[in-house]
Amino acid sequence: MKRALAVLASICILSGGIYVAISKWAIRHETLNLFDATRQRAVSVDVAVRRDYEMKADDGYWKLPVALISNGNTVKNTEYSFLENVLAARGYLVASIEQDLPTDPPLVTKVGLPYVGRLDVYKRGEANILFVVGQLKKIQPHANYDHLTLVGHSNGGDIAMYTAKEHPELVSKVITLDNLRVPFVLHHKMKILSFRSSDPNFKTDPGVLPTPEEAKAEGIDIVKTPFQHTWLSDRGPDEAKEKIEATLDKFLGSTSTSDLSPVPTDSPLIAKLGPAPYP
Repeated sequence: MKRALAVLASICILSGGIYVAISKWAIRHETLNLFDATRQRAVSVDVAVRRDYEMKADDGYWKLPVALISNGNTVKNTEYSFLENVLAARGYLVASIEQDLPTDPPLVTKVGLPYVGRLDVYKRGEANILFVVGQLKKIQPHANYDHLTLVGHSNGGDIAMYTAKEHPELVSKVITLDNLRVPFVLHHKMKILSFRSSDPNFKTDPGVLPTPEEAKAEGIDIVKTPFQHTWLSDRGPDEAKEKIEATLDKFLGSTSTSDLSPVPTDSPLIAKLGPAPYP
C-alpha cells in the first residue's frame, strides 16, 4: 500500500497539476477543536498532512516538518487551502490556526503606539501558536517541532513575524502575505519570503520591510505582486493562487525566488509575479 501511494505521488508530480492532484487523494484534512484551559480560550485548527508522509513518519522513516498558518483579520483559517496544499505536498504537517474569536475586541489602529496598538493581539496569537504546537506534539509525535515554519496573511503575518522575533530558536522559516505592522526579523539567519500586494487600501508601515541592503545580506525574498490584499487567500483568483503556489514551492525547495527574475540592486523587490491585470 505504501509503495503504491509513493508511486502514485510520483506520477502526479510528473504529470503536472501536483497540488490539485495530491489534494484530492493524498492530503488528509482534520479539524481540531482545541481548548486552552489556562487562558480559557477555544482554538480551532485545520490540520493538513500528506498520507504517505504521515505513514512514513509513523514508521520512523520520516520526521514531518511543521508549518503553522495564521489567518488575516476577517478571513477564516480555512481560507488558506492553497497554501496548505503546497506545504503538505512538500511533506509538512500543516496547522492553520483560527486566531480570532467572535468575542475578541475589534482590531483597532492607534497611531503612535508600538505596532499601532496591536501588541496584545500579537501576544495572543503567539500564545495560540505555542499552545497548538504543544497539542500537536501529543497528536503527531513524529514531527520536527524545533524548526518551525510560520506562515501568515495580513494580521496573521504580523503574528508570525512577532512570534519569530520572540522565539528565534524555534523558527527556521517565515512566510508572510502582506504583513503591514511588525518589522522583519533580521540577524537570526531565518529564511524569509514575503508576498506584497499592490492594494492602495493596505499600506505597509514605515520600517517594516528591510532595506535592499538588509534583504540582500539576510537572504530575504520580497515578492511584489499585482494582487489585491484579500487575494492572498483562497478568495483570490486561480491565476493569483497558482503563481503564489509556484513561488512558494521554489522557496520550500531551497531555490531562491530570486531565480524567478533578475535581482535589482537598488530596490527591495527581489522577484515579481508577472504583469497585471489579473481577474
